[in-house]
Amino acid sequence: MDSMPELTFGQRLKLYRERSGKTRAVLGGLVGRSAEWVKALENDRLLPPRVHMLDRIARALKVDVSALVGELCDRSAVVNGPEHPALASVRDAVNRFALSSEAAAQPLPQIRERLTAAWRARHEASDHRTVLGALLPDLLRDAQCAALAYEGDDRRRAQALLAETLGLAQMFLAYQPAAELIWRAADRSMVAAQESGDPEAMARAGWFLCQVHRDTGDWDTAMRTAVELISSLQTRTNEEPTNVNLLALVGALNFEAAYVAARAGEEGRAWRYWDRADAIAQRLPVRFHQPQTSFSRAIMAAHAVTVAVELQKSGEAVRQAKRLDPAAIPSRPRRARHLVEVARGHYGKGDSAAAVRSLRQAYDSAPETVRFNGYARQITLDLLDGPRSTRDEARDLALKVGLVC
Repeated sequence: MDSMPELTFGQRLKLYRERSGKTRAVLGGLVGRSAEWVKALENDRLLPPRVHMLDRIARALKVDVSALVGELCDRSAVVNGPEHPALASVRDAVNRFALSSEAAAQPLPQIRERLTAAWRARHEASDHRTVLGALLPDLLRDAQCAALAYEGDDRRRAQALLAETLGLAQMFLAYQPAAELIWRAADRSMVAAQESGDPEAMARAGWFLCQVHRDTGDWDTAMRTAVELISSLQTRTNEEPTNVNLLALVGALNFEAAYVAARAGEEGRAWRYWDRADAIAQRLPVRFHQPQTSFSRAIMAAHAVTVAVELQKSGEAVRQAKRLDPAAIPSRPRRARHLVEVARGHYGKGDSAAAVRSLRQAYDSAPETVRFNGYARQITLDLLDGPRSTRDEARDLALKVGLVC
């Protein structure tokens, strides 16, 4: 579909509906509307629906929302965030391969130290994308050179560092118009992790890969990847009970399975995997925070909000949100992401005031999360036409996010 940006929303909807083998009546029934309503959308007699209905349609057709919205739809700029000024340099770094080991490779402890500092900056900075955009090009270059230059065990350790660096790059690329780069980073990260033979590297890379499959609507592959990794790592966690980081990564993969099931509308399966993730979280030290996935005891309440909101259970999402003080999430962008999910819950309940309040809190925590998150942008845009009592707040937020001039 990327090669056919001229298609309207209605044309895309019809194409994906027919590809899925569903009649208009069947699709309408799945989303609680009539066949005539679907026909009107397909004929572009109605504007594309708002974010929650787009979610339901995408789930029914097993495609990503962005596939339906396309390039030229009025709402397309909302589903994906803007291009970050550093995207070009990160793109060049991801696309560039080290073809020679002639250049002196940096010592692996030095690369490890820089990568750890980059993760720390990502969690602590409100402008986390800008910070990563400045760090990633050199870090990607040096990690690639090390993976080529070293031999034996050092090469395997270098491959693990490269896999992790590519995962960090994926976090910078998320929600930007760079789908091909996200896939390239995720695939290369998994290959490097496999070359390393390091179970933690494979768990991290698999977690990132699951997200790419999930966000493009390939829920079967995302679930299979998560379940196979969980199964293969379970024995290792039993053999290494003191390896808290690996245990947390397995917990994060269990939640990823819950997330995928929730997006696919499989409520029972989603909550079963959430329960498994929660059981693992309770085995972690109270203040432990896994640096790549943010998995921890505290994050499980935020994960419950995500499961509920993906299942279209807005009331349950709001109820789960009350269990957690957002300040308990140490990562600023992860805290902001949680508050965006809370806003989705309030918005689904029709509580515009609470929705815009949550979005403002998210912006205060990490402005770049709100600026690039598709749901945050779309809800903000929708609230511009919402109740008069919240329009001024919504417009102020829209100005800060860059949705209006």
